[in-house]
Amino acid sequence: MYHRLFYRIQGYHPMYHNMWSHHLNPYHYNWNPHHWNNNWHHNNWWNNMWNPNKGMLKLKDYGPKPFVINIEQATLQNKTFRTALWTGKYLQLTVMSLNVGEDIGLEVHPDGDQFIRIESGQGIVQMGDSKDNLDFERRVFDDDVILIPAGKWHNLTNTGHRPMKLYVIYAPPEHPFGTVHETKADAMAAEAEHHDNGRGIEKEIYS
Repeated sequence: MYHRLFYRIQGYHPMYHNMWSHHLNPYHYNWNPHHWNNNWHHNNWWNNMWNPNKGMLKLKDYGPKPFVINIEQATLQNKTFRTALWTGKYLQLTVMSLNVGEDIGLEVHPDGDQFIRIESGQGIVQMGDSKDNLDFERRVFDDDVILIPAGKWHNLTNTGHRPMKLYVIYAPPEHPFGTVHETKADAMAAEAEHHDNGRGIEKEIYS
């Protein structure tokens, strides 16, 4: 009994001695608290993605390097119409927030498939072979995913009473690296500019 009490007080147990002493025990001769703190503070994940003062993720484009993120937290935290989180050669991840009554905008991607997951909110998704024939329509809610084949016209509208939070995967990438559209108006302006520059993506965004 005395030994068990001693182990609890000292944070030591012979079964876990090697693991404890080499990784966690501050009294171990290899422990350097300043070295540990400096490594933790200067770690790229800590500096670039996590804001310790606000307890929030830093939302920006982390591509095309290897990357891990809590996508649910990032999606719920996002307040912009669209922010790119990762842009690679063949795939892009963005987070979006649609205001009440707002839609993504009727669009088609001739050469790319699209994946959408709704983290919070509800709405209506429409798809069809032409912008005048959206014969596929479904109501969507929290945790639903939407898969949009290349060449299908589509739109998603927030019909709820709070912002709809979602993330989107494009394959191949749809938006330039580092894209941030604070509002839908910003997105419309950017799409118009890309169209003027000869980009072959058809899109119509309705107010």
